Amino acid sequence: SERARERERERSMAEQGSILFSLVSRGAVVLAEQGSDKTEAARAAPRVARRIIEKLSTANNRVTYSQDAHLYHILCENGIVYLTMADESFGRRIPFAFLEDIKNRFASQYGATASTALAYAYNTEFSRVLRQQMEYYSTNPNADSINKVKSEIAEVKNVMVENIEKVLDRGEKIELLMDKTDRLQGEASRFRGQARKLKNQMWWNKIRNMMLLGLLIFLVIYFIMALACGPKLQCT
Repeated sequence: SERARERERERSMAEQGSILFSLVSRGAVVLAEQGSDKTEAARAAPRVARRIIEKLSTANNRVTYSQDAHLYHILCENGIVYLTMADESFGRRIPFAFLEDIKNRFASQYGATASTALAYAYNTEFSRVLRQQMEYYSTNPNADSINKVKSEIAEVKNVMVENIEKVLDRGEKIELLMDKTDRLQGEASRFRGQARKLKNQMWWNKIRNMMLLGLLIFLVIYFIMALACGPKLQCT
C-alpha cells in the first residue's frame, strides 16, 4: 500500500543518516545554532564548528570538511556562514539543500541587520527554524525527491571534500583529541564510581540479610525455649 511504501522510505532515510547540528554566523560570530545530543559527535559539533568558522574565509563559497564518519557542510554568502554537520552516509545533496533553504529563510527574515547583530542575537527565534528544518530534511522522504529537481543543487557535485585537519592547526587538533580523551576518562570514572556504589550496596544488603537471619534464628530459639520453660524462660 501507499502507506507501507512511505514507511519504508522513511526507514530507508533513517538508515542513511541525518542532520545533527547547524548554525548561522557572521564570520566567527555565531548568530543562531541548533544541536543534538544523539551521539558523542553531535555533542562535540558546536565546539568543532566554532574552530572551523574561526579559520574560514567568508568569501562566497561552498566547502565540506570530513571528520571520522561525519561531514561539516558550509555555505558562505554575503559574509554570512551557514554550516551543518551530518552523518557521512547522508551524502551532500540534502545537507546543501538544507543550507540553501536556511540561507533563504535567514536572509528573508533578517536581511541587512545580520551585518551588525550581536552574538546569538537571533538564537531564540531562529534556532526553532533550524530545528524544524533539520528534522524535515532528516526524516521527510519528500525532502530528497523535491531537491533532486533543483538545478542549483547540481553544484554540490563540484564541492571539494577536505579533511577537517586542514582547517585546524596542530594545537587545536591536540586539544580536540584531549577533549575526547577527557570525556572517555570521565565516563570511565563515572563507571568506576557506579561500580563502587553497587559493590557497597551489595555489601550492605549482605549485612542486612545476615542480621535478619540472626534475628530469625534468635526468635526461633526463644520460641522453642518459651514453649519448654515459659515466657520468662524459668525452667525447673
